[in-house]
Amino acid sequence: MGRRSIAAALCMLLLTMTVTAMAERVNNSSSAGLFWSTAKEEEDLLRKADPNDDSTAASVVNERDDELDGGFSSLDGMLQWAIGHSDPVKLKETAQDVQRLSLSELKKRQLEIKELMERLKMPSDAQLMQIALDDLNNSSLSLEDRHRALQELLVLVEPIDNANDLCKLGGLAVLIRELNHPDTDVRKFSAWILGEASQNNPFVQKQILELGALMKLIKMVKSSYIEEAVKALYAVSALIRNNLAGQELFYAEAGDLMLQDLLRNSSIDIRLRRKAVFLVGDLVECQLENTHKAELPFLSNHLFLKSVVDITASTDLDLQEKALVAIKNLLQLRTTEALVLRDFCGLDGALERLRHQLKGLIQEEDRKDYAMDVETIRREVELIFHSKLREETKVPT
Repeated sequence: MGRRSIAAALCMLLLTMTVTAMAERVNNSSSAGLFWSTAKEEEDLLRKADPNDDSTAASVVNERDDELDGGFSSLDGMLQWAIGHSDPVKLKETAQDVQRLSLSELKKRQLEIKELMERLKMPSDAQLMQIALDDLNNSSLSLEDRHRALQELLVLVEPIDNANDLCKLGGLAVLIRELNHPDTDVRKFSAWILGEASQNNPFVQKQILELGALMKLIKMVKSSYIEEAVKALYAVSALIRNNLAGQELFYAEAGDLMLQDLLRNSSIDIRLRRKAVFLVGDLVECQLENTHKAELPFLSNHLFLKSVVDITASTDLDLQEKALVAIKNLLQLRTTEALVLRDFCGLDGALERLRHQLKGLIQEEDRKDYAMDVETIRREVELIFHSKLREETKVPT
């Protein structure tokens, strides 16, 4: 056998060893990250993530590790792993044995390897999403498996292309249906996924809005189960962010009253109040960027404005900062009257009280920097407020 034949045989050997090792690892370990977990084949699939982390959705483990945790990105990587994990003496002995194999035996080995490789092939994200959706459409699926399918979708929809594929697979309708599920966690995860999928994605936003999910999500914000309410508000915010049509529908569905209730209720979970006031600032910013469009009527409503100003009396510095940003944006709207903010909302007094509070916090070493940042925003609001006030009270000549 010539050099090329020996090299080919050796490669076949290494590939056989690698695939065999991978197969053995799949069979012997439930944590081999070669596939994604589903209710259908739990031992074949794995997801390495904590879906309860609100800061960001967990990342899919399908990456290229030098070990076998997530498969290999190339055949070369597989062969290198095989060499590095082989006994040099046994490798040499086996290589000599391979040299004695006939051409038909080598071809048979090649077919066996090909079959194994097909079995170990990582499914695409679209296939993984379809598996999860099939699970959700299975009425006999256990609640635990339903949770797992939703958790998998939460991770998969983060890339914008995957979110678009979810639409094409009919996944949005499935998730909107799950918003009515009797289990609170199913509703929570479904809202969370819809929020993830629609983040900065006009295509998905449009699809979800057309399917009528906004009204249901607004109602879910009032849920007594706080985690469900938080994720529902997150989804609402993601759906209407930078989406004028969505914002108009939000107003039509009395979303402004929902926001006002959250802002005025000091006993409600602080996360909901933070998200609510942040959404106000975000909505106003969108209005400022689209001056050719009519402003949302509720943004100049006196009671609504007062609910935003009153937030500055909170003891939560993050909430106060978000309220100041919202007020700063509101002051720049042409329909916002500084006189209303002064006489009805008491903005001047609120800004002065906040100044004294921040002055004390700046003396505290651990809060000094943050307090100084908030004080900078407060002064900006004060300057814009007084400037607009002078314009409104100017006596015409």
